Amino acid sequence: MLQPGKLYKCKVVTMNKHQPFSKSRSVDEITGHRRLRRNRKADWSRRLVRENTLTVDDLIWPVFVIEGDGREEKIDAMPGISRYSVDMLVREVERMAKLGIAAIAPFPNVDLSRRNATGSEILNPDNLICQTIRAVKQAVPEIGIITDAALDPFTDHGHDGILQDGIIVNDASVEQITRAALLQAEAGSDVIAPSDMMDGRIGAIREALDGAGFQDVSIMSYTAKYASAFYGPYREAINTGGLLKGDKRSYYIDPGNSDEAMREAETDIAEGADMLMVKPGLPYLDIIRRMKDEFAMPTYAYQVSGEYSMIEAAHANGWVDGERVMMESLLAFKRAGADGILTYFAPRVAEMLKG
Repeated sequence: MLQPGKLYKCKVVTMNKHQPFSKSRSVDEITGHRRLRRNRKADWSRRLVRENTLTVDDLIWPVFVIEGDGREEKIDAMPGISRYSVDMLVREVERMAKLGIAAIAPFPNVDLSRRNATGSEILNPDNLICQTIRAVKQAVPEIGIITDAALDPFTDHGHDGILQDGIIVNDASVEQITRAALLQAEAGSDVIAPSDMMDGRIGAIREALDGAGFQDVSIMSYTAKYASAFYGPYREAINTGGLLKGDKRSYYIDPGNSDEAMREAETDIAEGADMLMVKPGLPYLDIIRRMKDEFAMPTYAYQVSGEYSMIEAAHANGWVDGERVMMESLLAFKRAGADGILTYFAPRVAEMLKG
């Protein structure tokens, strides 16, 4: 025991900061015999311990439809993606079914002469989207069809609802969207996926579907659709970009908000949603993870047009390996908790996975 007031000799030991504390200590001793690289040493072992995998069962193919016959139009802003006339789309969907893709999500590019302030063409039982549903369901009944009931492809102002005095009116929009959902169900749609973000539309659609005998038609809610800058190429694809007056921030979620998305999810579930969706995808992985953790509902990610086009552009410039980035981005959705992904890469990925 040290005594107060007594002097003691001390030996000072200095160490080179680059030297290990003891040359005799191995990595196993330092880490407690844990060597994480053992599981990474070979392809077979990496596959055995892989936590998340991507399969063709995870893929939903969004596709664009145009009027006419025998038509295919390339979309400049989305390299490798086309708009198809209904007959051409049926051929493509037949190919998708053979690849094992679970479902398609068609979006119409409606002729400008059919668009107006209220989007009334969406209530035409023979409109482009209803024609598409009937033709695909007749030719390829085994593939799922997921349709949007929002008004933006049908309005002359590019908004998802009815515009009055510069304001998107909620209740009138919900009434029209609900009527459109019924027409799509009658045409053979398996899932109604309203993307408009109007308050109360899930409950209104569920009540209308059940009342008309369509209890088996599901609802995939665009639960957390953000006011994002990633939608640009899509708006070119359906020809609404040049029409849009103002922006959609009064009804889409602010990109800075997370709790609000959870409140939307809670509301949609209470109103009868069968599946939830987050859109866009990669910038909102935290929302996917949180939504899945909090509600344990079937949850989907939409890898939107801007995400697709950025990967394609970077690949075209030789900045990234496009194929690897594509697959890595899709795996990120699975890791975040998504049960499936709407992606324009679906045909390409399905071919790779099947091969």
